[in-house]
Amino acid sequence: HVQLVESGGGLVQPGGSLRLSCAASGIGISIFGMRWYRQAPGKQRDLVASITSSDNANYADSVKGRFTVSRDNAKNTVFLQMSSLKPEDTGVYYCNAYSLYTEFWGQGTQVTVSS
Repeated sequence: HVQLVESGGGLVQPGGSLRLSCAASGIGISIFGMRWYRQAPGKQRDLVASITSSDNANYADSVKGRFTVSRDNAKNTVFLQMSSLKPEDTGVYYCNAYSLYTEFWGQGTQVTVSS
């Protein structure tokens, strides 16, 4: 049974930081690309950051220079370090593991940026 469990979300003031984690079980993430998506209220789910199995990272223009995606294959976990947070970063953040043949999703963690 495959599970991706996100954690680390919460309420933070503008300019603050959060570190999201996505812990996988039932799969070894070393052979998967990993992605973080964000879904704001009433909007579609957008890709925020991705990291390939060979550690190549890419970011949406809106988060470049503020977010950093990383992975620890030994711990079967991927991270999203978020800094200089803005109110428009608010949403549910989802972890996704993908390969050529399949993909898995986590249940999401809420991030709210507000004063």
